[in-house]
Amino acid sequence: MSSPASQRLRIVAVHGVGYHTPRVAVDQVRRNQSALWAQHLANGLQLPATRFDLDFAYYAPLLNAGPPVQGVADAEELRDPLAKELMAAWLDELGAPKPVAQGALTLPLRYAASWVAEKFSLDGRLTQLFVRLFFQEVATYLRADDDEVRLEAREEVAARIAEHRPRVVIAHSLGTVVTYEALHAHPELDVQLLLTLGSPLALPHSVFPRLVPRPVGPSTPLGVRPAGVARWVNIADPGDPVAIPPRLARAFTGIALDLTDSIHATYGFHHAKNYLACAATAATLAPYLGV
Repeated sequence: MSSPASQRLRIVAVHGVGYHTPRVAVDQVRRNQSALWAQHLANGLQLPATRFDLDFAYYAPLLNAGPPVQGVADAEELRDPLAKELMAAWLDELGAPKPVAQGALTLPLRYAASWVAEKFSLDGRLTQLFVRLFFQEVATYLRADDDEVRLEAREEVAARIAEHRPRVVIAHSLGTVVTYEALHAHPELDVQLLLTLGSPLALPHSVFPRLVPRPVGPSTPLGVRPAGVARWVNIADPGDPVAIPPRLARAFTGIALDLTDSIHATYGFHHAKNYLACAATAATLAPYLGV
């Protein structure tokens, strides 16, 4: 598993929500993010960023191809019925009480954000922005098994892996869902390590039952490690409300390590840069760097 200390570790990184940068060319975004993710990894390992040969799978434009949200009222609510449904299932899993006057699918975004912010001691405004963005993009991706956006996002990830031929694929947040499906769709892709960070893959009643391929089993449905992946390690902050439940091994077979690590004390509970620089990520990657 180990590599000579002089050899660069080839990685493909797959982002989560919030990466759409419409005024910047796609190739430039990929270059910028490749450098940033390599630096975050280097910070955690206390190594120079030049030790990483990192490519970046950028699928965000596919999820944001429609007209932008206009007006304060629109920005404060979720208008997509599927996004509302997914948010309601997420709140149920977190144990949020429902307002007496509201049904599950009519819960206002501001209520969801306020409750989550209070439960996890977060900034209310930032939480509302994050929840809206997260469920908009997740709903766009999960809308249908054969939706063109979903297929193209998967193919972007698969193409980057096929071209860059990494030893390691690192996926964060919604990116873990896209990567899981891409690797299942392309079993010919060989990956020595799949590292998933802050993953919602096992989120019941929303993400998990919509995965392609569907989780199956004689009694309890289970997902499986993609055939081309030699080793799968998952890391979740125990206070990350997106990584619900934090331990994926309860819902998936073939996970070698299911780790928890406190990556940040405040709103950074889900940020990719904090996962990339955390001790658990450094320990997982160290053998592949020969350190």
